Amino acid sequence: MLFQSGGAVVTSTIVAKAAVAKPSEQQSSNQLQRLIETHQAAYGAFGKVFRDVRADRSDRERASRDEEKALLAICAYPAVAEGDRLAKARYLLEIEARGELDLPEHMQTLLRSTMSKR
Repeated sequence: MLFQSGGAVVTSTIVAKAAVAKPSEQQSSNQLQRLIETHQAAYGAFGKVFRDVRADRSDRERASRDEEKALLAICAYPAVAEGDRLAKARYLLEIEARGELDLPEHMQTLLRSTMSKR
């Protein structure tokens, strides 16, 4: 809302300040970032094993378990800070969009994480 030429400056300054969140509130924790990086690496390794014609069933099962364990660790992470909640939700929405957040364990672990206390 613009009042007059002086009011426009005040209004635009208030809007600009509201749009800029405090870094501590928007950044995810190092712990959550490590969990996400671990899952990304496990997911990459999982895909590589499945494309490898020399890999056997046990290699594929191990890669699948490692990826699943890493994903469950993210689901279980008790995101309390705003940055963690946003990062966790964004990442899990990406996983869900690929159709990979589909096991009952995912949902149960995710819901339990909302009840956890740090």
